[in-house]
Amino acid sequence: MERIRLDFPDAAIIHRQALAVRITDMNYGRHLGHDALVSLLHEARVAALASLGLAEWDLGGCASVVADLAVQYQAEARWPDALVAETAVRPPEGKALTVYQRLRREDDDRVVATARLNLVLLDPVSGRPTAVPASVRDAVTRAGAA
Repeated sequence: MERIRLDFPDAAIIHRQALAVRITDMNYGRHLGHDALVSLLHEARVAALASLGLAEWDLGGCASVVADLAVQYQAEARWPDALVAETAVRPPEGKALTVYQRLRREDDDRVVATARLNLVLLDPVSGRPTAVPASVRDAVTRAGAA
């Protein structure tokens, strides 16, 4: 089996979000479950976009959908671990935003997981993929320059 390696772009961090592992996030292995991890990443991604004045369901007048998601697990997290989610977005090109996220345990700064996903933007009339609007591109570029 080939193991993927996701390189997190530290220079493109736009937001950090404090999160916590809830008891309901635990799986039968007594650590953070995959479904809960995806939910935590979603929570952090929505907060990161909101920090730019954007909403996942209205990115410059376009809706977005997750086209793909890759996750690399690096350490376990358990209840009641405090986590920090870092979200990075490089300046967009084409019809998608590529979002990188990294979860760290707050107490020892150990990386729990690194993820990369593509948010494809959809034209509100046709429902088909469309280019990233200039307002979204500009908001991401400004955040990366800060």
